[in-house]
Amino acid sequence: MSNTDNQTYDSSNIRVLQGLEAVRKRPAMYIGSTDLEGLHHIFTEILDNAVDEAIAGYCDHIWITIHKDGALEVRDNGRGIPVDLHPQTKVSTLETVMTNLHAGGKFEKGAYKVSGGLHGVGMKCTNALSEWMESTVYKNGNIYRQRYERGVPVTKLQELGKTDLNGTQHIFKPDAQIFSDINFSFKRILEKCRQHAYLTGGLRISLTDERVEEGQQPKTYELYFEDGIKSYVKFMNLSEKAVSDVFYMKKEEENIVVEVAVQYTDSLEETVKCYTNNIINPEGGTHLAGFRTALTSAINIYATAEDMLKGMKNTTLGGDDVREGLTAVISVKVPDPQFEGQTKIKLNNPEVKSVVQKVLRDELTTYFQENPKDAKSIIGKAVLAFKARAAAKAAREAVIRKGALEGSGLPGKLADCSSKNPAESELYIVEGDSAGGSAKQGRNRANQAILPLRGKIINSHKYRVDRILGNQEFKDIVTALGVGIGDSMNVENLRYHKVVIMADADVDGSHISTLVLTLLYRFFRPLIEQGYVYLAQPPLFKVEVGKNRYYFLSEKEKDAFVNQAEKAGKKTVTNRFKGLGEMNPEQLWETTMNPETRVLKRVEIHDAEDAEKTFEMLMGVEVPPRRRFIQRYSKQANLDV
Repeated sequence: MSNTDNQTYDSSNIRVLQGLEAVRKRPAMYIGSTDLEGLHHIFTEILDNAVDEAIAGYCDHIWITIHKDGALEVRDNGRGIPVDLHPQTKVSTLETVMTNLHAGGKFEKGAYKVSGGLHGVGMKCTNALSEWMESTVYKNGNIYRQRYERGVPVTKLQELGKTDLNGTQHIFKPDAQIFSDINFSFKRILEKCRQHAYLTGGLRISLTDERVEEGQQPKTYELYFEDGIKSYVKFMNLSEKAVSDVFYMKKEEENIVVEVAVQYTDSLEETVKCYTNNIINPEGGTHLAGFRTALTSAINIYATAEDMLKGMKNTTLGGDDVREGLTAVISVKVPDPQFEGQTKIKLNNPEVKSVVQKVLRDELTTYFQENPKDAKSIIGKAVLAFKARAAAKAAREAVIRKGALEGSGLPGKLADCSSKNPAESELYIVEGDSAGGSAKQGRNRANQAILPLRGKIINSHKYRVDRILGNQEFKDIVTALGVGIGDSMNVENLRYHKVVIMADADVDGSHISTLVLTLLYRFFRPLIEQGYVYLAQPPLFKVEVGKNRYYFLSEKEKDAFVNQAEKAGKKTVTNRFKGLGEMNPEQLWETTMNPETRVLKRVEIHDAEDAEKTFEMLMGVEVPPRRRFIQRYSKQANLDV
């Protein structure tokens, strides 16, 4: 820098953030985001504190209320936050833990044996990111309360009178200056409460939503599960066909409590939930690693001893084989948990892996010996998965090898674009040869590629991988995308950064779109997660007013336009499209493919567990769940038949 630079850099350039300013200045550092995920995270922080009291044995009931004004209340019957004068801060302990960024009972080993919180910032984040918050403590026969606005105390600690209650109550209103949406989802809160009720046997959680229309009763739920995570696994498998009973164990070793519940179904998918001190770890961690090692080891030990691996050329079952159809909940209680990030996505304690691995392997081995019927069902399913995986590998290699031998390996039906830049290239997966023909003629050849499908493709959620890999339409999609499949998948090789599913705007078209989405979800989920998959929105109606043409996606939109035109004395001519193939190339370009005028819906996954359940219910082999869904929502369906 030049010595003549007039800019100075001294103490005046350094800002010290006071109190909870740091949280408000950089909220995403503390709660991950400021969208709906972050909004529900500040609720979770308060709920987790109440649950910590339950885990410690001081609380057996938590009440949660969503008030009409959108404020959220969480109350427990635990010990109550201390309110006496804190020796370091010289203000009440309640005010200290609500406003001091790194203060809390989780730092003192005597306060909680195990806890989900370890950074001491949980409640402070909620306080800092709320328009207002009121904390009430019922303790020592008295009621105490303090109010905060955007993290700053606006009253002193007040003593309000006598009580027979014990516990803590927090009411807070999320700050619209921070969050893009401040409306809590009852469904999300219910799921979180259900999770805690399952994980803490004997804890009762009462949930009320007062946001109902005038004259209606508030929505209420009472959650209580005596069997804990054993009930949780049964709940997760309600719509599945079980092939084993629920295995359950709980054991403490080296001050670590390991609790595991396992059940197998005839599903092809694996569903495992991991928790540390009742906090979900979506990316697993050392407890998951220990679980997987123990499971694979115990199954192979028993299968070898019982001579159940015949015909496998001395090969043992792999992790993928033994986890097909697995539903499990792994819950550990750890005195000093170490996580990745404040949102606790992954457990990092190395000692947890060895403890889980040892106790679970021993318990599973005993269980298999005492329950040979379940053991043989589980191992039989794993052997079948092994054989299917071997067949799928051979088929996959054949697909890849065929592509390599044929140069580009692109399917003959694909009308590729001339651009080789994936960022500007689009692939339209189109229903039928007729629509494909119109799309090929109407497209922008520079950056739009067309892949026609022959009718309804295979339902990839019903069959094993080896059968799906033999399907020609699947092969065409694989080779067109260019990312590979299975272990060889590399999203960086994607040839088109917009993969657009384009089907008729009717029931059959919706079914075909669902089949393609199912295939992409099962085999190419990263493409959806990274925002590359879209649904085209072709119009159902064309309305001509003189020489002008207008297109509409729904009958409601069309009727509103026509009514307005009639009132203005204009003559209208309405045509309904029966399908994409009925449009000429110019119309298809104008309405559905032209970036200037088209409507595309990007496919997103907001909740992977919900998405998995939905795909299984709609596309799986079990008919009863699908029938129940149709019966429940049939009156809401807008059938275009």
